[in-house]
Amino acid sequence: MTGSAPVPAQPPPERLGLLAAVIGPFACGYFLSYLLRNVNAVISPDLVRIFRLDASDLGLLTSVYFLTFALFQPLLGVLLDRYGPRRVEGVLLMVAAAGSLLFAWSGGALLLILGRALIGLGVSACLMAGLQANALWFARHRLAGLNGWVLAAGGVGALFSTTPVEWALRWVDWRVLFTLFAAAFAATSALIFALVPERRAPATGASLAGQFKGFRQVARSREFWRIAPLGMLSQSAFMALQGLWAAGWMHDVALQDRGAIAYHLLLAAAGMVAGHLTMGNLASRLGRAGIAPSYVVGVGVGGAILVHAALVFGYTGMQPLLWLLFGFTGTAGTVNFAILTHAFPVSMAGRATTALNLLIFVASFLVQWGVGIIVNQYPAGDGRYAPEGYALAFGVTTVLQVLGLVWFFRRMPRRG
Repeated sequence: MTGSAPVPAQPPPERLGLLAAVIGPFACGYFLSYLLRNVNAVISPDLVRIFRLDASDLGLLTSVYFLTFALFQPLLGVLLDRYGPRRVEGVLLMVAAAGSLLFAWSGGALLLILGRALIGLGVSACLMAGLQANALWFARHRLAGLNGWVLAAGGVGALFSTTPVEWALRWVDWRVLFTLFAAAFAATSALIFALVPERRAPATGASLAGQFKGFRQVARSREFWRIAPLGMLSQSAFMALQGLWAAGWMHDVALQDRGAIAYHLLLAAAGMVAGHLTMGNLASRLGRAGIAPSYVVGVGVGGAILVHAALVFGYTGMQPLLWLLFGFTGTAGTVNFAILTHAFPVSMAGRATTALNLLIFVASFLVQWGVGIIVNQYPAGDGRYAPEGYALAFGVTTVLQVLGLVWFFRRMPRRG
């Protein structure tokens, strides 16, 4: 890797080939990232049986992905701004491939956790690299919509982690499945190096240590601290439930079997795809009309709070609609990345977005593990946990989202 090379002040005209070359490979990476993030929700019965895990163990195993993902974000932000998204993600995806192989062929819970941790580290750039590539190559007023396409690829990954994985497990076991995931990570790394054009932010002459000081500018930003609490609380609740505990709620509260759980997770993932495409493009259109994208975030998160409240009260009616809305409204918080990009120069885009991502994934680790700790206090026998445990755990995350939403709008700048 070498230092940054200057780029023109204005992005080049958007061409179909350029859109495909920039967005396509990063979308593939984010697809795999989300697939591996959520796959434990379907394979967890196998892991529990083979490795004798309780709810707290399972929560730690699954959430360690979020921890390593989060801890790497500060260095990732500097690397993205210094070396560009192409090189950084291309290398990291090979780490994800190694983690998938270790997870696939581990003989104990410790190696499972280590493999899961390496996967989290390896996919830590998948979204941020795609968002930064969009910021480098395309006009800023298009970012919310174009980011939505990358985010939608994650929704497709979440979709594939449900019924398709459940179907695949009828033919191969989870170890073979993770070996195939390793091959897919390696192939996507090769695709990025082969197709994505090289483009980095203008050189600033700052050393690596000097670039770390750029986080001070992020930390002093009023707009960053307006966005961060809601981003942390809404996205961590959504990811913790979608990646593991929604399936637990369906099994223990709604008394669904494995096929029904996979089907409803599939609907949640389909809602997520639709949500990313809708929220991002709606925010872009409203922004051009002079309406702040923050209102899209507020309405979407408000809808998510209502859905989560239904889970708190143990509502088991209209399950297909409930989980479709869960996925759709859960995407609203990601519009904050486009809002945040507007608050900083393009040379700071990597550090600004990874700073927010750091907070989101630390919160996701704590929420996913914390829900497991709470639920574990309410065993109901026969491998199930009592509805009261889920009500308490989900109730805490719902109240925190309400507080984050209030803060988000109380701190919103007033237009003259």
